[in-house]
Amino acid sequence: MRLLSQRHSHFGQGAARPRSIAIDPLRAALSRMLKLEASAISVRHVQGPGCYGHNGADDAAADAAVIAVRLPGRPIRVRWRRQEEFAFEPVSSAMVVKVRATLDTAGHPVDWTTEIWSGTHQGRPGGGAMLLAAEALPDPPPVPAPIDVPEAAGGGATRNGEPLYDFAAKRIIHHLVPEVPRRTSALRSLGAMPNVFALESFIDELAERAQQDPIAYRLARLSDPRARRVIERAAAMANWNETERRADRDQAHRAKGVGFAQYKNRAAYAAVIVELEVEESIRLLHAWCAADAGLVVNPDAVINQLEGGIIQSASWVLKEQVRFDTASGGPIDWETYPVLRFSEVPEIAIDLVASDSDTPLGVGEATAGPTAAAIGNAASRALGIRMRDLPLTRERIMARLLA
Repeated sequence: MRLLSQRHSHFGQGAARPRSIAIDPLRAALSRMLKLEASAISVRHVQGPGCYGHNGADDAAADAAVIAVRLPGRPIRVRWRRQEEFAFEPVSSAMVVKVRATLDTAGHPVDWTTEIWSGTHQGRPGGGAMLLAAEALPDPPPVPAPIDVPEAAGGGATRNGEPLYDFAAKRIIHHLVPEVPRRTSALRSLGAMPNVFALESFIDELAERAQQDPIAYRLARLSDPRARRVIERAAAMANWNETERRADRDQAHRAKGVGFAQYKNRAAYAAVIVELEVEESIRLLHAWCAADAGLVVNPDAVINQLEGGIIQSASWVLKEQVRFDTASGGPIDWETYPVLRFSEVPEIAIDLVASDSDTPLGVGEATAGPTAAAIGNAASRALGIRMRDLPLTRERIMARLLA
């Protein structure tokens, strides 16, 4: 059997989507599903639009394969419509992240725990999941036990679950949820975005409890000089200081917020500061980012990746969500699943901090978590209440204000 997979990918959806179809894992998955020798299956990759995560490309290939074995000798071409991809591709796993800390008399965390509940972020062929078409077969293969991305590969639900700050004791408790309402798989940055949102929101709360400036509070708990440099540079870019922060509060519903992380705790460092205002909904005004990517070979490409991550993360934080609506099966178009519009993109400034390292660091997903945290912290400061659930829609904000 010769199989030609056609990909009809799209950007922006909070459903998961793959960078490219993986030929060997797909061939192995088809072999298991159809009970054929892998040598009898030929998978040819066709270049298509790129994406971060996991979409319906492998499932469309499986549809074609199932039809092909029942109609031997005939070429089969399967193309999913946009509505079908929206409805049936895997989605990013919903996550609940709880953070707790024990503080000393100075308000310094001495013991930190991140506890995470999440479905798998690894649903690709070969990653502990079945292709969708297998469910319709009269004798489907057994459903494999769910697994998550191992720590050696950066982690799935636990990615960036450990803060980089200098706390004496740090731990992660991971609860892998085996059964969820929808198929889940990899979305850009996997668990890093919700984890950094939770961790950095809590850091802001601790700073407020200690009556300290959020930037100063972070710097006092960071010995890594590269981490300190990106935070200090972002603060300078945004003209952040205690006097200005108080002035922001005097302006009606306008504030700045900061978020920081080193992606996977081993890739690029990024600090993001966002300025926004809240009226009927949240409007982003400015975003400043300082990043240490190590040896930068192509500065323009690095800046584009950091900017793209800021915009996509802002879309997740303000708009994107998949509801488990059994009547409709979920969103099927860009009206039922809105994303950030061009008119809603803030002014963005990126500064690549000079590094002594001659090792390049990955930047493709470095701003996802810090941007989410910066927006959450700015919105909470502007509203005067802590927002802990995403996305930060008008309905959710109103419910929190009226609670």
